Amino acid sequence: MRRILLTVVFLGILPLAPLAQEAADPPAAHQALPAITVSTVGKRVMRDRVIASGLVGAVELVQVQPLIEGQPIETLEAEVGDFVAEGEVLARLSVSTLELQKSQFNAALTSAKATIAQAEAQVLEAQASADEAQRVNQRTAQLRQQGAASQAAADTAQAAAISANARVMVARQTLAAARAQVLLAEAQLANIELQRERTNVVAPVAGEIVERNAKIGAIASAQGEPMFTLLRDSALELFADVAEQDLIRLKPGQPVLIRTLGAEEPIQGAVRLVEPAIDTDTRLGRARIGIEKMERVRSGMFAEAEILIAERETLVVPITAVGAGPEGSTVMRVQDGLVERKRVETGIRDAGMVEIVEGLAPGDLVVTKAAAFVRPGDRINPVPAEPVN
Repeated sequence: MRRILLTVVFLGILPLAPLAQEAADPPAAHQALPAITVSTVGKRVMRDRVIASGLVGAVELVQVQPLIEGQPIETLEAEVGDFVAEGEVLARLSVSTLELQKSQFNAALTSAKATIAQAEAQVLEAQASADEAQRVNQRTAQLRQQGAASQAAADTAQAAAISANARVMVARQTLAAARAQVLLAEAQLANIELQRERTNVVAPVAGEIVERNAKIGAIASAQGEPMFTLLRDSALELFADVAEQDLIRLKPGQPVLIRTLGAEEPIQGAVRLVEPAIDTDTRLGRARIGIEKMERVRSGMFAEAEILIAERETLVVPITAVGAGPEGSTVMRVQDGLVERKRVETGIRDAGMVEIVEGLAPGDLVVTKAAAFVRPGDRINPVPAEPVN
């Protein structure tokens, strides 16, 4: 009897199993939509930057050469690394030869002055003789008119007057020559004094000495290497190599962050000059960047420059959200769970984001990855992406 009841129970349960399975499976119309990550179009500050690199160098190097030649170097007053003022003595040349020449010219000047005194006396004497000869000539001419003197006497008196006047002219020319000799001797002395002053080799500008080729005992010459090389006003700048497509975007005054090896913080700077030519071999241009804290760099140091072209608050989306096609840049915009392709105009790209100049509005949703397997017209379950700092 118990065996018969158990059979009935099992037979009653078996028909109910298919019904439970049907209840567990939902209809196909109610299947879950694909979850796709989306980003919200928002505003943030975007910076358009050009990255360049190069070497630190001098704004202007000044070479110091001796202004006189042939004199040995007696002393050196400056060393590499010294900061010198304009007009400060860097080296001294020997003056012994110039002292001898000065003595000779002093003697010549004294002699020329003595000659002037003699010439002035000769002029006075010649003038007196000429005046006397002229008076004799006039008296003789009067006597000749009166018949009291012969024609020969009149001719002799006239010739004597002419000769005396000629001696006056010669004496005056001799005096002029003596005065010229004095001026010449004075000019020679002034030249010697100038050369003596130039035996002190001085700094033409203020700055730092970066090279010294002068050696004690060497003969000073302007034909060889410069005695000293100065970094004018100790001013350094960065010679940054820039790609040709970026060079035309640079302008003087644009702010720059300069980074050097080992430096903890970047150095502030600004574009000082954009060279107009591009190297035909490397296809690179050059920008000269002024450095604010020059004490933190050295000539020849390698540095990287981050040049700020533009900075503005604008609409942005992740770079991954923008795709490219025949119609240009596009994004997949999501409205009410429905996907549509939207053409956009992009601008600055910075830190994984891209500026949207036209095509979207604040608050719009776009598929975060343009390569996601969604097509226009698809219906999705949008999942907000994590915010980008």
